[in-house]
Amino acid sequence: MQPVITIPSFTAKDERIAHFFGTRHSQFEVTQGVSRVPALEQSHFRVPAAFISVKQVHGTDVLVVDRPLLEGQTFDGEWDALITDQPGVAVTVRTADCVPVLLHDPVRRVVAAVHAGWRGAVGGIVPKTIAALNRRFGSEAVSLRMAVGPSAGSCCYEVDEPVLSKLREAFPDWRLVIHGRNGAQKALLDLRELIRRQGLGSGLLEEAIGVVNACTICHPNLFFSYRREGMVKRTMVSGIALVPSR
Repeated sequence: MQPVITIPSFTAKDERIAHFFGTRHSQFEVTQGVSRVPALEQSHFRVPAAFISVKQVHGTDVLVVDRPLLEGQTFDGEWDALITDQPGVAVTVRTADCVPVLLHDPVRRVVAAVHAGWRGAVGGIVPKTIAALNRRFGSEAVSLRMAVGPSAGSCCYEVDEPVLSKLREAFPDWRLVIHGRNGAQKALLDLRELIRRQGLGSGLLEEAIGVVNACTICHPNLFFSYRREGMVKRTMVSGIALVPSR
């Protein structure tokens, strides 16, 4: 059983961050607000003193956490991206087909976690998070690294005309990331590739983007999937944290 997935190249140049993409075998959950997850800390992710989780709504709002936290603290509002410069604090997102995206600026020492479904991608949540990193912390896109986690893949993620029309409006090159099926009415969406292209379009270097090419729909032994199961039974938790200086 594989409890978490990591991208070695994402942290190879800077061991002062810790990150993970959860699977259905991850023996932990997070509650909304600030909490501790002892089982995870003791096994795969010992660094954080606190984990932050918020209400996600497939939107594009970004929460910035730039001050110390108290256990049990909550955050009013609905957020699909979280940024922090606080060492020992893991920002997390929950997914069950949507794309978990982790960002790290080793220069400004700041990290971010993003929940990106097709609505969030069309709304530009990844570019908006990158812009927020620049606006609040002075992060330059060329310094950022991005890790794109497991999600519904182009092998299984079928979308219909209402989704396609939104994608056409937002992305003139939509045909580069969507493969037709059943004429013009159905298509298979490569959401991870779309998000990777958004990162490149925001100024990230190609070699700074890592992708986990694993489909949550067609790997039931490893992932939860809303599309496959028809409901959200459980979700996977993914997160990233700055390692405190010793």
